[in-house]
Amino acid sequence: MFAVIKTGGRQYRVVPDDVLEIGKIAGEVGTIVQLGEVLVLGGDTPVLGAPTVAGASVAAEVLQHKRGPKVIAFKKRRRKHSKRKRGYRDEITVLRVTEVLADGKSPTIGPRPKKEKAVEPAEGASGGKPKRAARKATKTAEDAD
Repeated sequence: MFAVIKTGGRQYRVVPDDVLEIGKIAGEVGTIVQLGEVLVLGGDTPVLGAPTVAGASVAAEVLQHKRGPKVIAFKKRRRKHSKRKRGYRDEITVLRVTEVLADGKSPTIGPRPKKEKAVEPAEGASGGKPKRAARKATKTAEDAD
C-alpha cells in the first residue's frame, strides 16, 4: 500500500520503509510522528481525497535533523560596481516511513532500536604502542634478521 502525502508545500509518494528528506518538522530524533495530510491512498482500490483522505495518515520515525547543502544567490550588475552575494541552508528532517494508516487507526509499530557501537579494545591491551608504531617495530625487527 502506498500513499501520497503533502508536507512543507511538496508532495511525496511513500511506501513503508521509505527514507525521505523533508522540510523541518517538530519531533525528537527516534520518535514517531504522524503526517495527516494524505492526498491519495493506493493499493488494490485506490482512494482519492477531495482534497485529503478522511481518517488516513502516515506514521514515520524521525531519524535525524540536519541542514541541507549551501545555496548561494549571487547577483551582479556589470559595469555598475554592484554585486550581491547571499546564501542559505535549508533545515531538513530525515524520516523513515513505518506504516500507512487508514480509517483513523493509530501507529502500531514503534521506533527501531538503536544499534550499539562495537567497543574496541583499549590501547594499553596491545602492549602500550599504537598500531602503526607496533607495525614499524615488527618491520624493523624483521629487517634486522
